[in-house]
Amino acid sequence: MKMYVQSKRTARTVAVVYTELSVAIKVLLFFITLFFAVQLAAQNPCVGVDNGLIIGPESHGATKMRKPVPYPHVREADVMWAQRIWRTLDLREKMNHPYYYPEVPNGGLMSLFDIIKGSVLGGCVTAFDNPVLDDEFKVKMTPEQVSNLLISKDVVDVEDPFNPGTFRRDTIVSEIQSSDVLAYWIKEDWFFDKQRSVMDVRILGICPLVAKKDPNTGEAIGYRPLFWIYFPQLRPVLVRHEVYIGQNFAQRLSYDDIFTKRFFGSYIHKQSNVYDRSVSSYMTGLDALLESEAIKENIMNFEHDLWHF
Repeated sequence: MKMYVQSKRTARTVAVVYTELSVAIKVLLFFITLFFAVQLAAQNPCVGVDNGLIIGPESHGATKMRKPVPYPHVREADVMWAQRIWRTLDLREKMNHPYYYPEVPNGGLMSLFDIIKGSVLGGCVTAFDNPVLDDEFKVKMTPEQVSNLLISKDVVDVEDPFNPGTFRRDTIVSEIQSSDVLAYWIKEDWFFDKQRSVMDVRILGICPLVAKKDPNTGEAIGYRPLFWIYFPQLRPVLVRHEVYIGQNFAQRLSYDDIFTKRFFGSYIHKQSNVYDRSVSSYMTGLDALLESEAIKENIMNFEHDLWHF
């Protein structure tokens, strides 16, 4: 009987020790995982502060820790009407200047293209190639491919200043800067959610455009798209960057805020249609601008006609 009681006590002691040891191992593994996660976050350029790649050194502390506000959940069955829209956001318009300036990062503020370029080259955001013919985010680009796209090398013949009349080959390296980006394409979905009874919009992608110049005259003859960026992937970066709007420098919004609040001017250059054609393919000049305004008005009228006043 004594041996049975002693063996039972020993079994209980072993069980208690085993349980406590298991808890200690789990806690230890938790802190080891947390330590490595912090180390990886410190090395990730997406959340780095000191390198100035994503967050300027003079940004507010609250902005550095911000996360994008998640979109309200929408069931596919609740979407009773939807339209896909492509817009052109012209940075030469006064309302769009916050996306263009500053041309050089200053005081913790950066232009939109500097943020996009730093995010793509740092591996935080994926760029997608073939922006003219494919806006479905299919062909991924590596940071090296983006770097080669932004940096061009031209071989020219330059006269030797020490030996007039003789020419030598020289390589001119030029890089696309923030000041070279004059517009953006924005791809978005407008839809009516019958569960919430609201007309809502989701920005799907954004594409920077640079001026396309005539090689003979050097005059601008249009825009050249660089690459598409999937906007939901870019939001965690945009929300960490402040933008100065108005006269109150103390209360600054983030880029994600001004996109969410639709603080930009634009015109529609394409609407989803059976022909997959843009407005410029059947309208030109003032007629194209009026067609763009008509598309905007039709979207607003659809929501307005759902209600009785």
